[in-house]
Amino acid sequence: MQLSKTEEELMSHLWKLEKAFMKDLLEAYPEPKPANTTVATLLKRMTDKGFVDYTTFGNSRQYFPLVKKKDYFSKHVNGLIKNFFNNSSSQFASFFTKETDLSKNELEELRAIIDNEIKNK
Repeated sequence: MQLSKTEEELMSHLWKLEKAFMKDLLEAYPEPKPANTTVATLLKRMTDKGFVDYTTFGNSRQYFPLVKKKDYFSKHVNGLIKNFFNNSSSQFASFFTKETDLSKNELEELRAIIDNEIKNK
């Protein structure tokens, strides 16, 4: 299951905060801030989808992510590679390196990362 753009934005705040009450999440947004009801609706949907849970303290709920950021984006990228690049990592890498305007230094950093991964295999 996937998050909508607005859910991803809220989830990114929750990943940064790790645990947060509604007021903390609202404070994390830049102006103009969304309405309390909007954030409450998003949290309800994300809880129903299994991305978020909460602990109740009196009348307040402290929310926390059930899915790690790395795991979510790893699944997201793997789906992107499968659906748009015929499940070919090399096609994805070729597209990524040619179409993202990476500098020579950034390409060299990528090469170092890949070389390091090859050594560790």
